[in-house]
Amino acid sequence: MKKILAAFQFLTIIPIRVRGELSENDIAGSSVFFPLVGLFQGAILAGASFISLKFFSPGVTAAIVMSVYLLTNGGFHMDGLSDTFDALSVKSSGEPEKDRLKRLAVMRDSSSGPIGATAIALSLLFKYVLLKEVLESAGYCVLLLMPVVSAWSMTMMMPGAKSARSDGLGKIFFERVKRGHALAATILAAVFSCVIYFLTARSTYVGDKCFVSFFLAAIALALCAGCILRSLCTARFSGLTGDNLGAIRETSEIILLLAAAIWL
Repeated sequence: MKKILAAFQFLTIIPIRVRGELSENDIAGSSVFFPLVGLFQGAILAGASFISLKFFSPGVTAAIVMSVYLLTNGGFHMDGLSDTFDALSVKSSGEPEKDRLKRLAVMRDSSSGPIGATAIALSLLFKYVLLKEVLESAGYCVLLLMPVVSAWSMTMMMPGAKSARSDGLGKIFFERVKRGHALAATILAAVFSCVIYFLTARSTYVGDKCFVSFFLAAIALALCAGCILRSLCTARFSGLTGDNLGAIRETSEIILLLAAAIWL
């Protein structure tokens, strides 16, 4: 239970208190339950869209869903996206170590630069347009799946990753999360996806083959996008940070919505 509560504490702004001290193994073990937190967030999004669609258009509902989602996680994954792209935009001076330290300093800076602000704007724009389109067709299953798959993608990027910093929460995840954690998170995500399918997609016009092809394409594309971003960050920062995981989650959500717009 402690690991589950820790997962909610890390990924949401819900005021959860974990009794006792969290060991580093507890922190690493919480990554297994990231898809569970995603399912909880997806249920909130599906509920918000269900209520909103009774009164508003899909366009307005898309804006409401995005606002609710940002409220549940405090927008810190969006902040990670901004910080990551600001740091990636730092030009090389020809001195690798000096460049690395400068990029990490930029990433730690609380203010957003023009590249980071552009990344946020494009992310919000893509999400709004794609959510609006998805809500007009197979909205509920996608809204439930999106946070599950994106949270799962964060865990999948942890095993074997090197921490770019010598301190911080991210360092614990990168050093202690192993393939077994990723496998357990994958099993949970798969189970939740089956439940979502039977609760939502099967009762709509979305057929079995259509949903399965969408799901497989979505997780494959999200995993590829995560691996590409992980490789890019590792090359630029000599490792990953917690901000990079936030960027990976935001990117995975856009990829899943794009897959939904194509397949469903």
